[in-house]
Amino acid sequence: MTSVPGRRSSTFTRLLRHGFTDPSAAERLLDGPELAAVRDDPVLLEALGGTADPDLALLGLVRLLEAQTGTTGRQELLDTLIAAKPLRDRLLGVLGASEALADHLARHADDWQALVTYEARDLHPGVTEFEHGLAEATDPVSLRVAYRRCLLSIAARDVCGTTEVSETAAELADLATATLRAALALAEADAPEDAALCRLAVVAMGKCGGHELNYVSDVDVIFVGEAVNGADEDKALRAAARLAAHMMRICSANTVEGTIWPVDANLRPEGRNGPLVRTLASHRAYYQRWAKTWEFQALLKARPVAGDLALGEEYVAALRPLVWQAAERENFVPDVQKMRRRVIDNIPTAEVDRQLKLGPGGLRDVEFAVQLLQLVHGRADASLRSGTTLDALKALAAGGYVGRADAAQLDDAYRFLRSLEHRIQLFRLRRTHLVPEGDADLRRIGRSLGLRTDPVTGLTREWRRHASVVRRLHEKLFYRPLLDAVAQLAPGEARLSAAAARERLVALGYADPAAALRHLEALASGVTRKAAIQRTLLPVLLGWFADSADPDAGLLNFRKVSDALGKTPWYLRLLRDEGVAAENLARVLSAGRLAPDLLLRAPEAVALLGDGDGGLRPRTRAHLEQEVLAAVRRADGAPQAVVAARGIRRRELFRTAATDIIGSYGTESQPAEADQGALVDLVGGAVSDLTAATLAGTLRAVVREGWGDDLPTRFAIIGMGRFGGHELGYGSDADVLFVHEPRDGVDEREAADAANKVVAEMRRLLQAPSADPPLIVDADLRPEGRSGPLVRTLKSYEAYYRRWSLVWERHALLRAEHVAGDEDLGRRFTELIDPLRYPPAGLGEDDVREIRRLKARMESERLPRGTDPKLHVKLGPGGLSDVEWTVQLIQLRHAAHEPGLRTTRTRETLAAAHAAGLISADDAGILDEAWALATGVRNAVMLVRGRAGDTFPADPRDLAAVGRYLGYGAGHAGDMLDVYRRTARRARGVMEELFYGGP
Repeated sequence: MTSVPGRRSSTFTRLLRHGFTDPSAAERLLDGPELAAVRDDPVLLEALGGTADPDLALLGLVRLLEAQTGTTGRQELLDTLIAAKPLRDRLLGVLGASEALADHLARHADDWQALVTYEARDLHPGVTEFEHGLAEATDPVSLRVAYRRCLLSIAARDVCGTTEVSETAAELADLATATLRAALALAEADAPEDAALCRLAVVAMGKCGGHELNYVSDVDVIFVGEAVNGADEDKALRAAARLAAHMMRICSANTVEGTIWPVDANLRPEGRNGPLVRTLASHRAYYQRWAKTWEFQALLKARPVAGDLALGEEYVAALRPLVWQAAERENFVPDVQKMRRRVIDNIPTAEVDRQLKLGPGGLRDVEFAVQLLQLVHGRADASLRSGTTLDALKALAAGGYVGRADAAQLDDAYRFLRSLEHRIQLFRLRRTHLVPEGDADLRRIGRSLGLRTDPVTGLTREWRRHASVVRRLHEKLFYRPLLDAVAQLAPGEARLSAAAARERLVALGYADPAAALRHLEALASGVTRKAAIQRTLLPVLLGWFADSADPDAGLLNFRKVSDALGKTPWYLRLLRDEGVAAENLARVLSAGRLAPDLLLRAPEAVALLGDGDGGLRPRTRAHLEQEVLAAVRRADGAPQAVVAARGIRRRELFRTAATDIIGSYGTESQPAEADQGALVDLVGGAVSDLTAATLAGTLRAVVREGWGDDLPTRFAIIGMGRFGGHELGYGSDADVLFVHEPRDGVDEREAADAANKVVAEMRRLLQAPSADPPLIVDADLRPEGRSGPLVRTLKSYEAYYRRWSLVWERHALLRAEHVAGDEDLGRRFTELIDPLRYPPAGLGEDDVREIRRLKARMESERLPRGTDPKLHVKLGPGGLSDVEWTVQLIQLRHAAHEPGLRTTRTRETLAAAHAAGLISADDAGILDEAWALATGVRNAVMLVRGRAGDTFPADPRDLAAVGRYLGYGAGHAGDMLDVYRRTARRARGVMEELFYGGP
């Protein structure tokens, strides 16, 4: 495998392509004597490339081969590895995911054979099979070796996808059960006289009891002991305690083969201060008199696993009724909430954002929410009494205690978080619940979870998304007053003290709890129907407001809307009867300034939020134009007609903004839209259609006012830039060209005067001061720019483009599309410019150089002073300009021969370029992601600040609100900026190769 000095070998390139991060080291290992017989076999390299960490898998394989005794053992392993795909996938999969199991195989070189043959019964082993696997263990050291051998088979099934996460967790719990039994047997063999005195039951708690164990976790247990055959109870309990302690040491102690896992008995009555073993009567007495709420919560998962199973079952049967009475205890729900908060408060500050188990949005949030609901409702519904989180969640959904959509989202999030936890622990078989910070670790974990394109970014995004879902749903379930009402089973309402209310509001994210309390008092006081309805809604609304970056603004805006509409019967019915309307209103009012400002100018638009999908779905251009033209016909004069058109525009902007916000935040019935591209397409299409309809109505109003039914010249409006590309944002100007053609027998001067008067009046009316947002009409992309005439005839355009058009003008015409006015004239204009924007011979070298020169000049001259270029989403590296110029250069070069490229839309062009083989799938994906993200940022800035911007806000609350729109929770604005920089950096790299790097 030698190569010419200074040049990369073909093997080096292949290794990079197969996912190796250190190809040089991998080449050396492949050139070594251990792999001499198979190093050229493509099957091996392909299989290594499919693992979570090809470098780690290759190193582990070489170590395993080195550990084989003699050439025969090595050859047998290699032959089996190459010939048997199941073994190859399992063995290399484990070696690429677990450094600790690779170490085990290097020490116990024959254990790889445990992965060779799988019978049907081996695919889902239970306690019996694991007991058989541990049967030959005679001491703690051999028990550890046998345990690791069994663990090897579980990990192999896990990383290969033979088992899904809940099955893996159940297998780990079954292996723990078999291990506890084996350890107790060793302890009894060492002290037969103690074993003869007592009955000892080992009851699993926590994840082991719930049949959902991790790879490395404390195994929580409680011991129950009784005297045998009339033996003295005190002596029997001391004997049982010695056996229990010995069993714990066998599992926990460090030996030459390391440890298995700690056995933790601290969930027993009185914790560490209580006796290790109690009789059943003593347990019962403790729980009846002294146990705290959390101790009953822990008993949800109690399950006999080892020792005297009959005694263990008696223990569970005796205490289970007490579990389901716990919800009747005073302050039950607050006690559980306090316990959860205490757990979060005890997490070191530096670890909160990386805590997969205990942090906000982590595994414990799901488990606490499920257990709380089980304890509240399980006393009357036995179907809820499962110790396994996912089974209990399924039962809660089936019984109607949790919405099916909520349950599905929690199930999906919990499975992802548990899979992530498994992969983290599997690497070194260490007990940890912290997500690593290093890119190498994140890359390995991301690849192991199937995220291959950009595993680091993909893993972080998926983790944050799922954690956000968990946090939102957990808080909703956690704070809903219904839980208190059901738990206490008492009529009437509980009233928080003012101090407690302020504390609750601060916890929910309100910056000014005193003002929030004043708003609540104004909204909920009195005996009116309005106050009664709002009292019912406010507890839920507060939670929805708290799920935003600015809860205070949400509550204040709700009060303003309520003051404006509170006496309107349909508004009260909407709040009372349309649950979706209340949630949608809460989302819209707390997401920024734009949507509330649009709504408060005409509060009756709140009705749109209660019509289900139909009310929020943006309307088509045809429907919008029909409504606008009808309003224009009814109006008395052009000014009133345009006021009506602008009012429709304001309402439809609100509809689009509300759809966008609700899609970004998600609702109880529908999760947040994970595809940023889908949201920017929705907004771009809706705002562009609305702008076209507004222009059509304004044109009709101005023509009717000045000339009656017919203008003396045919007149068309051509959309340019983002308008023509169906990509307008909330704050975008409408870039246009105006074209006219005198009617038969009309003097050209008269026609030109009429066309210019139409344009001037349209622009004046659309920008006139009003309660409605103005529509700026920009014609600067016309021939000769601002120096040229505002309106030209079709013949004038033809003459100009034939003789004088510059390359930038042809470039700009790529986005030209008829949007309003005479359709035939618009079609003929498009036919005129097609040869210019889609040149049959493509672009000459001089034109390419000129486009590159213009782009470079724009980068150096147009960026505002004091702006961080890396965070400028339009002109910065990897921003909108980079992507669009790259795409448009491809169009200018190839659209004449590739019809799919003849579109004004950026994302469609990217897809067509990939389909035509002009750009790789990876490069197209990178550019598409960067463009969608940058466009999403622009939309978010406008929604949050109420004015357009191309950079991230400097104000921390505004920045947090932009992050919330983009799916980042509180405190993660920095992550958003890091992701943007990374995404833009990758896009810039593609742009430099495709735009500047080609011939």
